[in-house]
Amino acid sequence: MKVSEKIQQAAAAGTPFFSFEYFPPKTEQGLMNLYDRIERMSRLGPLFVAVTWGAGGATAQRTLELCGVCQSVFGIETVMHLTCTNMDQAMVDEALEGAKNAGIRNILALRGDPPRGAEYWTACDGGFTYAADLVRYIREKYQDYFCIGVAGYPEGHIESNDADQDFKYFVEKVAAGADFVVSQLVYDADLFIKWERRCRDSGIQVPIVPGVLPIQSYQSFRRLVHLTKAQVPEDLKARLEDVKANDQAVKDLGVEHAVDMVRELQSAGISGVHLTTLNLESTVQRVLSALEMTNATPLTVGNSLNLAQQTLRSVAAPLSTAADQGPPGGASDSGSTLTAKRVWDDFPNGRWGDARSPAFGSLDAYGAMLKFDPHGSSNTWGNPLCNADVSKLFSQYVSGEIPSLPWSDEPLLAETQRIRDELLRINELGYWTLASQPALDSVPSSDPTHGWGPRGGYIYQKAFVECFVPAQLFPAFLSRLQSASPRITYYASNAQGDFITNAYSSQSDEENATAVTAVTWGVFPGRAVVQPTLIDKMNFLAWRTEAFQTWREWAAMFSPESKEYEFLTTTAEECWLVNVVDNEFKNAHAIWDMFK
Repeated sequence: MKVSEKIQQAAAAGTPFFSFEYFPPKTEQGLMNLYDRIERMSRLGPLFVAVTWGAGGATAQRTLELCGVCQSVFGIETVMHLTCTNMDQAMVDEALEGAKNAGIRNILALRGDPPRGAEYWTACDGGFTYAADLVRYIREKYQDYFCIGVAGYPEGHIESNDADQDFKYFVEKVAAGADFVVSQLVYDADLFIKWERRCRDSGIQVPIVPGVLPIQSYQSFRRLVHLTKAQVPEDLKARLEDVKANDQAVKDLGVEHAVDMVRELQSAGISGVHLTTLNLESTVQRVLSALEMTNATPLTVGNSLNLAQQTLRSVAAPLSTAADQGPPGGASDSGSTLTAKRVWDDFPNGRWGDARSPAFGSLDAYGAMLKFDPHGSSNTWGNPLCNADVSKLFSQYVSGEIPSLPWSDEPLLAETQRIRDELLRINELGYWTLASQPALDSVPSSDPTHGWGPRGGYIYQKAFVECFVPAQLFPAFLSRLQSASPRITYYASNAQGDFITNAYSSQSDEENATAVTAVTWGVFPGRAVVQPTLIDKMNFLAWRTEAFQTWREWAAMFSPESKEYEFLTTTAEECWLVNVVDNEFKNAHAIWDMFK
């Protein structure tokens, strides 16, 4: 059934509705766990679900597979996102035929972001320049078969400097054949209400659904606001600053704000919301329960935190079989086990989380891995022609002289001050650091720099460093790491896919290398040990492709005939990505002896 018809039916019945958005997980285990999660969340009663499409068709097969399962297996009306950036007509035709063959009747037609490795947005030969072109094409070729949705931007498109002209383009896009609109994420209900009224005054009659993303964590919220340029009410900013060190308090505030905003929208006659889940479950359920939009039993915050901590602790154990893809605790969907399944990854840690989680690397699905604007970054990063230039750039970033790197669009965290001198030293030696943390032993959870979680607890950390190592330094570096085993755990890989590690779960399991190392944990009164930061083969390899691709993105800022381009692409092919963990957390300085 067409989504536009379902929305109209809900409106005629006076029934508030909601929908969910998911993205294709990075790993096969994550996909299997997402299927389990979607099946549970379908019991909440979404009007439809939507699945994102990777830039340039990067997730095409997985998006189609996920859409097909949602539509045919779970019986949920499904909307497939489809972008036209760097997609020629043949690729679009293949995607649309795949959707049709899977029984999908609903498409969200988007322009999209450039794929990784593309410097600028470009239309392919035989492709489409704007989302309106894609809408017209689908309508002309498939007539009324597909229900077509488009994106709306209450605050104007991020690339537009003229709000009025941007709105004019939006009206034209809808007129090209759109059946419904889903808005960009909004955190200000009043702003959306005014924009929706402007749409109606301009003659737009199709359903318009606001996009809502309940705040899941302080860091992810900051990144998404930076990415989307969404306006955030000042009182919400202030309240977030007050609780930013307490993950649970941030989630609670996110639920409260989402509930208040949806109620304000409903009071203005806007009865439906499109909830971006980030492939997580419990926060969305809490929002819907508070709004009385579902009959599902609400989670108890205290119990959910305890269960999350218990299951997070368990993921540090070896993964025994391919079937062991979900949270520990059995297969029953009753009682506390069901709650555990909902919240086992409820505090994801992005790149450093559990790669089995559907939410692993969640921000990447929304373009957050693109760390720079090619129009504005060349002045910051200069014109690298040799390793010394790269060492200087990384050192300037560590010292705070420049605000970003191709791999990071934010300054170093405050906790890095403790190891800044050592980071400067090793970057000057040619070890280009991407991530690191100091060793900690029994630091109070209330510590303003290193603390997190409930008060009265203690925080522990193993020191780790992740860095690029030039080819000429790698053999001697690897020899030192091997000599320090098992105190040192390491993962190393290059762009060709060669992989070296000593992180085996058993002597007989070298091929699978399934050991998981927890590098951050917290001990709190009356609660199980919490281990939010994990390093293992799966999340290391999931990140490897993106880490090396960023070298190529950086190179794409220069002419293919330039010396800078040649140097950066050669470096990408020859250097190694290495992650080093020192398991002796009581010796804060030992890890630095590896870097000479």
